[in-house]
Amino acid sequence: MSRTSRRGALAAATVALALTAAACSSSSDSGSSSGPSASSSGSSTFQAQHKGGTLKLVAHAAAGSFDPQVNYTLQYWQLFQSMYDGLLAFKKVDGQASFTVVPDLATAMPKVTNGGKTYTFTLRKGVTFSNGKPLTTDDVVASFQRIFKVSSPTAGTFYNGIVGADACLKTPASCTLSKGVIGDATTNTVTVNLTAADPEFEYKLAVPHAVVVPKDSPTKDAGTKPLPSTGPYTAASYDPNRALKLVRNPHFKEWSRQAEPQGYPDAIDYTFGQTVESEVTAVENGQADWMFDAPPADRLNEIGTKYASRAHVSPLTAFWYATLNVNMAPFNNKLARQAINWAVDRSAVVRLYGGTNLASPACTVLPPGFPGHVESCDYTKGGGTTWKAADLAKAKELVKQSGTAGQEVGIVVQDDDVNKSIGQYLQSLLTQLGYKATLKPLSANIQFTYIQNTKNKVQLALTSWYQDYPAASDFLNVLLSCASYHPGSDSSINISGFCDKGVDAKMQAALKTSQTDKASADKQWGAIDQTVMGQSPVVPLINPKLIDFTSTRVGNYRFSKQFYMLVGQLWVK
Repeated sequence: MSRTSRRGALAAATVALALTAAACSSSSDSGSSSGPSASSSGSSTFQAQHKGGTLKLVAHAAAGSFDPQVNYTLQYWQLFQSMYDGLLAFKKVDGQASFTVVPDLATAMPKVTNGGKTYTFTLRKGVTFSNGKPLTTDDVVASFQRIFKVSSPTAGTFYNGIVGADACLKTPASCTLSKGVIGDATTNTVTVNLTAADPEFEYKLAVPHAVVVPKDSPTKDAGTKPLPSTGPYTAASYDPNRALKLVRNPHFKEWSRQAEPQGYPDAIDYTFGQTVESEVTAVENGQADWMFDAPPADRLNEIGTKYASRAHVSPLTAFWYATLNVNMAPFNNKLARQAINWAVDRSAVVRLYGGTNLASPACTVLPPGFPGHVESCDYTKGGGTTWKAADLAKAKELVKQSGTAGQEVGIVVQDDDVNKSIGQYLQSLLTQLGYKATLKPLSANIQFTYIQNTKNKVQLALTSWYQDYPAASDFLNVLLSCASYHPGSDSSINISGFCDKGVDAKMQAALKTSQTDKASADKQWGAIDQTVMGQSPVVPLINPKLIDFTSTRVGNYRFSKQFYMLVGQLWVK
């Protein structure tokens, strides 16, 4: 998942240790799914005695558009799990099983024919949108077209293999996918044709960008006007400056407990605009049930001791990184980019994030425990496979060789305490290297889209990437392929603008290999990771863990490795 507005922590390692030790309900298993597949085991039955109440969530800022085919943040992808549905879904459970793909709006996993290039789904009957209209095959077809019409951030990477997608990417407004996605109302089936077999396609159908919305949905970003949903909740109102309110979808009837279980709270109120200090106090006092943002340093000690039973810590397959714009000075010079990688003290960033029990230094794009990850560290003093120390002298020499010293560099970060503190460190570091560095903090509500748009001329940005699904391509192909670079667009997830034809060819070869030999493909992805790091378009900083702090009113905390805390499954009554 990408997801801006990531949550971190700013504290001493001893405090982090207290939190970790207290997190008896945290997820700690590691590894990754071998591939998308249906599972016959279901989650626990619905416990009606816990139904009801209003779940109160708080965050410093909203996360932008509430359009599920546009938004690319964990903050809302968590909510979309209880609102929108695709043909397939990730299983709504905790632990490793949450990487399992199961049928959702489809009655069963697809019939795959034509050498892995044709997927045929039978649509469930009796599913109704929150506006009262029945779900039809026309809605499914229109939703696939809409992915391209609204320029979804993953249109060019997740769904570009659909027959006709090339034309849709060139002229989105006229997208039909007439031979790519075919609905048959008579048989209630939808057929998706690909140009080549894609072993990750079922994963891609299970993320929010592939959800089904009404066929008459606007063919542009819906923004603050939420679209009708099929799941247990629908949005009653949304003001990104104030609040979001979710209520029960009066037309929802549970069809699959694995894919879309009915929710427990009657309503979910999400309030924006608070400081992180006030968020902690609100959760401690029961005025709020959960906070999205990182608890500030001066509050972590009390959370880790007095409120330890309500702190849930979970390891993540994710990384925080700095993007270096390869198309603008000074980072259009590879030596300047490599200098930053050599100069960054990743241990310092770990400390700023919350200590060694909440993060570890990152040297590669692919995180530990993830398919394709190789223990490798190109930029550490003394060499080796893991990061040990920065080499500031080597970095200064590279800056000198590049001839870029004295140039201005803007650093764009989110305006919360953790992001700003890391941004301030990077500003100080670039100043030491001889650059004229300035810091530009922006609200999380706009920073993620701002840094993607080339019109804003962002040279260096602090951001993060959290898996969409457990496959190496979801990091390397999505973040650093030519297909992910869209100049002038707010949906250009290749923020560095890195487009290397040779690397792209290797990515395509790895994708092809994965159709028949996943283990070999993962080795290819590991080598690609190392090749990319040689070019240095990004600076991996840390691999994080996540803290969920909940109130005493909350029960049934469950952490999905795929989408994190299952909001709709919390008890508040």
